[in-house]
Amino acid sequence: MKKLIALLLACLMLFAVASAETVDVAASASVANFYGDYALTGDDLMNALNSFSGTYLIVTTDAEGNPNVGFFIYGMVEKDGEYYLQLGLAANQSRANLEATGKCIAVYAANPDFTDANAKPYAVSGARMWCEAVTDEALFNELNVTGSATVMFYHVVTVKPLG
Repeated sequence: MKKLIALLLACLMLFAVASAETVDVAASASVANFYGDYALTGDDLMNALNSFSGTYLIVTTDAEGNPNVGFFIYGMVEKDGEYYLQLGLAANQSRANLEATGKCIAVYAANPDFTDANAKPYAVSGARMWCEAVTDEALFNELNVTGSATVMFYHVVTVKPLG
């Protein structure tokens, strides 16, 4: 069931990307926050992301505006009240797009709670996050506590509900 929900979410996101006339699909996908009551923000969002459960994806574009959706688990760190995505990527299209544009939209959907009879049977809890590359070297070094040579950090600028 979890795989089916994740596949359904992926298909919906890919359909939206494929059918869009402009690159800004996620910003215009929902004109109302239907799942605002289930939105995750701040420490709740960070803790959910760092639990390594749920569905994670990153939406990037290349320099020409062609979209790319990547599925992989990422983390989040907090510093001075600001939140940052921590991405560990090999040399792939998502990484190339991130390096070229310095921007992405990250989507996190928590697994539905199947133990609650009143819970919705699909992902409604989570967030869409608009992120920008951390370019300040001192801040990057503070965030990179492991000293990883391949890690990337993106400042979470805007957080919205899933839909």
